[in-house]
Amino acid sequence: MDNKFDSIKPEIVWNYFYEITRIPRPSKKEEKIAKYLIDFAKKHKLSFEQDEVGNVLIRKNATKGMENRKMVCLQSHMDMVCEKNTDVQFDFNRDPIQAYVDGEWMKAKGTTLGADDGIGIAAQLALLSADKIEHGPIECLFTVDEETGLSGAFGLNPGFLKSEILLNLDSEDDGQIFIGCAGGMDTTIKLWYKKELVPDWAVPVKISVKGLKGGHSGDDINKGLGNANKILNRLIYAAWSQFGVRINEFNGGNLRNAIAREAEATILVNRSIIDKFNKLVESFNTIVKKELKTTEPDLEVKTFSADRPYYVIDEVSQRKLINVLYACPHGVNEMSRDIPNFVETSTNLASVKTEPDYFYITTSQRSSVQSSLEDVANMVAAVFKLSDADVEHSDGYPGWTPNPKSEILEIGRLSYQKLYDKEPKVLAVHAGLECGLIGEKFPGMDMISYGPDLKGVHSPDERINIKSVERFWELTIEILKNIPVRK
Repeated sequence: MDNKFDSIKPEIVWNYFYEITRIPRPSKKEEKIAKYLIDFAKKHKLSFEQDEVGNVLIRKNATKGMENRKMVCLQSHMDMVCEKNTDVQFDFNRDPIQAYVDGEWMKAKGTTLGADDGIGIAAQLALLSADKIEHGPIECLFTVDEETGLSGAFGLNPGFLKSEILLNLDSEDDGQIFIGCAGGMDTTIKLWYKKELVPDWAVPVKISVKGLKGGHSGDDINKGLGNANKILNRLIYAAWSQFGVRINEFNGGNLRNAIAREAEATILVNRSIIDKFNKLVESFNTIVKKELKTTEPDLEVKTFSADRPYYVIDEVSQRKLINVLYACPHGVNEMSRDIPNFVETSTNLASVKTEPDYFYITTSQRSSVQSSLEDVANMVAAVFKLSDADVEHSDGYPGWTPNPKSEILEIGRLSYQKLYDKEPKVLAVHAGLECGLIGEKFPGMDMISYGPDLKGVHSPDERINIKSVERFWELTIEILKNIPVRK
């Protein structure tokens, strides 16, 4: 286990996953993993293509007796979310992921693991290199930049894929087959400010919010998790209202599709009331920990001494910032009226960054109903427009409309039932999958999405259940055995 995962089954999948953890692959920087995939194809004498946006496609002929089956595309994405704890020294552009086994789970030391979607890649490579698995003609598609823009799926050209069926290997729940997903868009904001000299009465203080779980802004948005940006701003709002504190900088969250885990601000406090301010922070920490004790047991709000900055932001801009962050919606906006316990529409206050002349605020919206997606995005935009901020919406990406009568769904369902003597759950997911875009690019493609158990994705708590990977692999093999004959 020191340098490989040889003792974990299925060994062929885990050994490829180990190799993948050694290759840096941040979003928009997939050159190294793409080269690895192309070298793999050459080594195994498989045909391959790479398109202009960087997607890699590898094809493999059918095994003997399966030549007349429909062609299947297995699909995953090359990039990974790059999140780490602040006390961890790690360079995602250079350093290999430090994966380790902890009981039933595989985790990483202080960083995201990259099982989203490295485990999908590993399963594809295991299939492409195997010589004793029955399957018809297959394609394996590896897309770029799924996590920050879906640009790989957006860039697919008609005709690139030959398959009639798509198996998306990017889901995170063992025993569940997904047949639909939400569409989404980003709303980004520039809130401009001017600089003023630091008041003579000011004592610099750094406030930090840490210990939150974070998580996926789609799958985890309804789990009652804390948002570090909202918590930090709530405290600053109270301190500003009571003591007139001034802000030097505010930075929280990182990724548009992750719930903010950490945030910190440098503020200036009047030295005459510093004791009262410290009591406010202590009281706030107690209150918010009590509110979130079930979902965020490790939450901590603390203050530290800070170097004296050269400026504070002007009072008008500070008032706008504090108020819009307080008013900005975050979380579930609407539950589905048609599907029990299914989130229909949500929004995520993802990140706040202090730039030299403005605050750059990133939010993301999701919905399985296009009109509701536009509505919640406009809701967020309206809040910031009240403060004269510059607001932009991204083009967004489409949802994936469920087809309960799908042929590949029935094959997947029966395969799962045969293997495990129980029915899988058939669901839609409140997250963006590339299936929506692929279905738009290749009309008529019959699709399902499934995967092993992953928890804490998009955060350093990301982990994958080892036993579920074995079931994921077995299900993939069984599905491929039962692909129907071409008509």
